[in-house]
Amino acid sequence: MVEVLGVVQARGGSRGIPRKNLLDLGGHPLIAYSIASGLAAQSVNRLIVSTNDDEIAESARRYGAEVPFMRPDRLATDDAADLPLFEHALQTLDEEEGYRPDVVVQLRPTSPFRPRGLVDEAVRLLADDANADCVRGVSSPRQNPYKMWRQTRNGYLAPVIETDLDEPYNMPRQRLPKTFWQTGHIDAIRTSTILEKHTLTGSRVLPIHIEQRYCIDIDTVRDLEFAAALLQKGGLDIDRPAGDGWPEQVDVVVLDFDGVFTDNRVWVFEDGREAVACHRGDGMGLSLLRDAGVETAVLSTEVNSVVAARCEKLGIRCRHGLGHDKESAFRDLLEELGIAPGRVLYVGNDINDLTCMRMAGFSVAVADAHPLVLREADVVLSKRGGRGAIRELSDMIIMKSGGSFGQNG
Repeated sequence: MVEVLGVVQARGGSRGIPRKNLLDLGGHPLIAYSIASGLAAQSVNRLIVSTNDDEIAESARRYGAEVPFMRPDRLATDDAADLPLFEHALQTLDEEEGYRPDVVVQLRPTSPFRPRGLVDEAVRLLADDANADCVRGVSSPRQNPYKMWRQTRNGYLAPVIETDLDEPYNMPRQRLPKTFWQTGHIDAIRTSTILEKHTLTGSRVLPIHIEQRYCIDIDTVRDLEFAAALLQKGGLDIDRPAGDGWPEQVDVVVLDFDGVFTDNRVWVFEDGREAVACHRGDGMGLSLLRDAGVETAVLSTEVNSVVAARCEKLGIRCRHGLGHDKESAFRDLLEELGIAPGRVLYVGNDINDLTCMRMAGFSVAVADAHPLVLREADVVLSKRGGRGAIRELSDMIIMKSGGSFGQNG
C-alpha cells in the first residue's frame, strides 16, 4: 500500500499580504481550504502543516491538520525555496518518528479552490506510471507564450521562446503548440524525487488538468476579494472547511425558506399571485434526514402561503409570516421541541438570519448568501439557494455522522 503524506506549507510572513494564510475567505482562514482538500482525499494517509508561526499552527490544528514540528525561520523567508522545506519535513519526520511516506502531496494555501477528487486523481496518475517523478496541476494559459515578448538590452522586443516556427507571434493560435500553465493547486511527488534527485518535479512530469474557473492564486488583496466573490457566486464543487469541528450531535436542522429553498426569485402574475421554484433534490435530502432521525423545520418571514404548502408536502414543521422577529420564533420552536440551541443547525442566506445563526450550535450558509452571513457561518455550501444546497447539506450531515445522526438514527 502506498503511504501518502499531504503537506500544506504556510509561513507566517508574506510580502504581498501580511498574515495572508490567516485572512478570512468565506468565513474561514485561507489555509483551511487546503486542509479541507487534504482531509477529504481518501488517498492521503496523513496531513501536516509546515509553519513557523504559532497562530497558524493553532488554526491548522483546529481545522484537523497535524503540526508535528515547527519550521525553522531560515526556511520561512520571502526568498526561501520550496525544496529545502520539503527536505526538512521528510527528514524531521524520519528522525523523530521513523515515518517515511512514498508520496508527498503539496497543497499550497494560495490556490484554495480544488475540484473535489483532484488530490485522489493526482495520486492515482502517479501510481499508474512507475516512470513518472511527479504529477503537477496545470491549466490552459490565457495567453499563449509563443506570442509573448521580452525586451533586449538595446530596447527592442524579442520573442520569449526561441523556436523553428516561422514568426509564431503572427500565427493563428490554432497552429501554435499547445502549452500549459502550472496553477499551484497540487503536486504529487515521489519521495525519492525529493530526497534522491533533489528536486520537486524531476524530469518526467505528468499533467493533471484543472478548469480555469478554479484557478486563482492569492497574492494580493484584490485576488482575495475576487476569490470571495467566486465563493459567493457559487458553482465551485470543492471540499469546504468544516469550521472548528462538525458538531457531535445535532437534533434539529432549522432552515430559512427564501434564498435557501428558492433562488430568491419570485414570479408575479397579473392577478397578484406569486410562484417560486424549488429544487427536487432538496426534497429528497430532507426525506433522507427524516429517515436518519433528524428533525427539520422552516422559519420564514415570507407571508405567501407557498411556504406552508411546500413544507406540508415535504412533511416538515413550518412557521412563516414572522415579520422581522425570527429570534422569538426560533426560541419558541426550541421550547416546543425541548431542544437546547447548541443542538441546532441553522441554515440561512440573509442578514435577518444572523441572530438565529449566532444562537444555534452550528450555522450554515448557502453559497450565494449575503457577505455578512458568509462570514458568520461555520460552513459555506458550494451550492446556491434553490439549486441543491439543502441536498448538499443533507448528504454532508449523513456522511459525517456515518448514518447515525440525530435522535433516532
